[in-house]
Amino acid sequence: FSGADLADGSCAHPTIPGRVSPLLPANHVTMTKGTGLVHTAPAHGMEDYSVASHHQLPTDCLVDESGYFTEAAGSELKNKNVLEEGNEAVIKMLQAAGSLLKEEKYVHSYPYDWRTKKPIIIRASKQWFVNTTDVKAAAQDVLKKVKVIPTSAVNRMLEMLDRRTFWCISRQRCWGVP
Repeated sequence: FSGADLADGSCAHPTIPGRVSPLLPANHVTMTKGTGLVHTAPAHGMEDYSVASHHQLPTDCLVDESGYFTEAAGSELKNKNVLEEGNEAVIKMLQAAGSLLKEEKYVHSYPYDWRTKKPIIIRASKQWFVNTTDVKAAAQDVLKKVKVIPTSAVNRMLEMLDRRTFWCISRQRCWGVP
């Protein structure tokens, strides 16, 4: 059957009794990138966040800044590292619920930090969002005073600033920004 046959459907959460998740269409899910059916984690990726925003879904983040499950993830996962003992705990939970169809080792194409050579967990975090109009004007004024090499890059940067709709000021890495 096609994905369209599943539109407006729902599925039960494999480990949280009573939790139902809607089946939603997403342009980034294709047959060439998998089965066409995937879970959505709105707090852990731009495409998932866009789908969740479009359907007014919450973007709860169950992972803290250090890569450990929070209390909101449940007592069985709380304080477990997501990429280490957290994985094993989830597998055990799926087995206990009778929801594990297959388990096998898989090398995931995870993003890695170029400095520490460790996997990066993409996660939503509280940010400081600012008035776009004020920041845009100030940023463009300041950029015009910066000596940029090559000089042709200034126009490209000014155009990028002009198209920017949201501004978020943050530092997400323990070592700052290169």
